[in-house]
Amino acid sequence: MTERDDLERAIIYEDENLLAINKPAGLLVHRGQNTGEETLVDQLLIEFPELAGVGDSPSSKLERPGIVHRLDKDTSGVILIARNQSYFDYLKNLFRDRRIKKTYRAVVLGLFKEKVGVINAPIGIKAGSTKRTTHAGKNIKAAVTRYRILKELGGFSYIEAYPETGRTHQIRVHFNAIGHPIAGDKLYGGKLAVRAAERQMLHAYSLEFPIAPGKNMVITADLPEDFVSLLNSLEK
Repeated sequence: MTERDDLERAIIYEDENLLAINKPAGLLVHRGQNTGEETLVDQLLIEFPELAGVGDSPSSKLERPGIVHRLDKDTSGVILIARNQSYFDYLKNLFRDRRIKKTYRAVVLGLFKEKVGVINAPIGIKAGSTKRTTHAGKNIKAAVTRYRILKELGGFSYIEAYPETGRTHQIRVHFNAIGHPIAGDKLYGGKLAVRAAERQMLHAYSLEFPIAPGKNMVITADLPEDFVSLLNSLEK
């Protein structure tokens, strides 16, 4: 997403307080310390310069203007950007209090015995790396992911996942831990999973959150072409 038209096409909702973007896979949300790659934040600041004053630390060089949450580089889907400080604080509190329902879709290796389930496994950082694990590690935090099976596709399953916590790489780590790594996941998947797709088939499908007493907003991001193509090929 390097042109203005690409950013405009990626916007799936916009009002005076909020932008919602259907982020493509392969695009970093914000710049890290050791990368010069173009990011979603770079594009947003060109088109919406007022975002520079929104966030936790406006003076920081690594600040994420307007960004309340994030997605991994190779995860596609909906991401929310607050357009002013008051709405940033509102959304941040909703995420903190787990009042935002997050729905992801994924293609994972293998078939499940049960059509619905829950993975309740604390996640920590693997010693000597930044990789996450459910096997001890450091900085261990509670993590819960609920899921249901949408369709069985040969030796793969098309699923919906509902993370109740927001740990780094949570869905990827949890499904790998139960023997169903996400197709294309080069960090956590084994050889069969990696060969199945060019990138991890994980998509942030929708976010639901309150906007007024008794009234919720649901923002949905269409599946990208590579995801749909994989579903079609597996179904055949």
